[in-house]
Amino acid sequence: MSEPILTVDRLSVRLPKGADRTHAISELSLSVAENEIVCIVGESGSGKSMMANAVMRLLPDNVSIDGGRILFAGRDLCTTPAADMRRIRGAEIAMVFQEPMTALNPLRTIGDQIGEVLEIHTDLSKAEIKSRVLALLTDVHIPDPPRAAKAYPHELSGGQRQRAMIAMALALDPKLLIADEPTTALDVTTQAQILKLIRELQQRRKTAVLFITHDFGVVAEIADRVVVMQHGVVVEQGPARDVLRKPQHAYTQQLIAAVPPVAAPPARQLSDETILALSGVAKTYRTGGFLGRGVRVTHAVKDVSLMLPKGATLGIVGESGSGKSTLARCIIRLIDPDAGSILLQGEDWAKLSRNDIRQRTQRMQMVFQDPFASLNPRRKAVDLVAQGPIIHGTPRDQALREARELFSLVGLDPSAADRFPHEFSGGQRQRIGLARALALKPAVLVADEPVSALDVSVQAQVLKLLTGLRERLGLSIVFITHDLRVAAQICDLVAVMKDGVVVEHGLTRDVFGHPQHPYTQALLEAIPGGDFARTAAT
Repeated sequence: MSEPILTVDRLSVRLPKGADRTHAISELSLSVAENEIVCIVGESGSGKSMMANAVMRLLPDNVSIDGGRILFAGRDLCTTPAADMRRIRGAEIAMVFQEPMTALNPLRTIGDQIGEVLEIHTDLSKAEIKSRVLALLTDVHIPDPPRAAKAYPHELSGGQRQRAMIAMALALDPKLLIADEPTTALDVTTQAQILKLIRELQQRRKTAVLFITHDFGVVAEIADRVVVMQHGVVVEQGPARDVLRKPQHAYTQQLIAAVPPVAAPPARQLSDETILALSGVAKTYRTGGFLGRGVRVTHAVKDVSLMLPKGATLGIVGESGSGKSTLARCIIRLIDPDAGSILLQGEDWAKLSRNDIRQRTQRMQMVFQDPFASLNPRRKAVDLVAQGPIIHGTPRDQALREARELFSLVGLDPSAADRFPHEFSGGQRQRIGLARALALKPAVLVADEPVSALDVSVQAQVLKLLTGLRERLGLSIVFITHDLRVAAQICDLVAVMKDGVVVEHGLTRDVFGHPQHPYTQALLEAIPGGDFARTAAT
């Protein structure tokens, strides 16, 4: 292997007073060579993103490097002047951020934002920059590059925005590419495309890649070497094959064990009673146009018919844009379906008025994908959980007492009930969202991507919690996800959606074990790392 292009030598990064520990990173050492992909793995709070920001010298003002060196191409970035760092960023070290929608300027086109990098760092003419932008978009396999260059970020899909970020990062042929969780919230096929693209570009350009992730399936797919971090300390590192097959540290073993297998467990005995039945549900969006001209019509959900037995979990899986979240919102009547019936315990929710729905909300509740966005930041957690029962007539003291009991039920310390949402971790906020939904004792729980952005170990805890609640409370669950590993472990039944249509459905073990539709087969083949849990054990 060639000489390292990046060497982090005993790096320590100090946190401000009042943090949960004194250092985000302690005595961290690692290296990345040319034409090598090194994956940094760890849960939230392990310090992996802080390490990337330290390399880029993008640390917050109240966080400081107080020991060690960051050697890049022979120079110590810790002592490099700010003006020199501005020339290094983008030109020699580039970064792909986790959430492109927040990293991209919503008021400028994609072409302008990529072109800006070339304007600042090169002497190319406007025509040459335009040509180079189109070439970069072609390199990252964005469909119709001229149209994409003129589009604003919100007009592209999540996968296309991520590709645009990669194109921007590669504009100046950097020696080192840092990718911070670039595939976390993407569906399996888009994940597979982005990982293949990074590997392809890395091999073609001989770029060194520092890839930050919490997904060991991604590690199995792309890594040459692996560095495992916990609480700011490297606990294990080595060649990917050795770390994945023979992990030495207990924390690494724990993370690998938390990765759900693709194979579904044996099917449970399901009830003959149907609690929720969908028949011919459809939803069409019409946008744009003036005086009826140029109207864009999107058939988000087309003639969907499904049944949920009492006490069972029905998984709805598919890529972004497949219509699964729209279907979930139709079921719970956050949006109105254009056609079809939604029978909940024999009553058609599709025909109920908004006022009737409000009076019946305790019968069906929803857990949202982003708990931080769905929780009021100005109210204490206990008040958020008690709010629903109070609105429906439960005395305040009783509602607050039951809310604290729910904290214990979902695995939270009742003494933390008086904190505000920002004082909890992502996994804890998701548990608050669950407690809030359960407070009304619903018959059906609709969970929209409730674990997509969580670490594997926290994900495993939430899935175990949901399974336990289903058994203990007799809950019936509609579980929306793009993660087929998760669906395999928690869902009794699964429906696969593509372009608003259910292309295959049945018992999870049958659908995943013997997929009949080419789309289902493609989704299963695209899972990063394949059946990683089984392979790692052999």
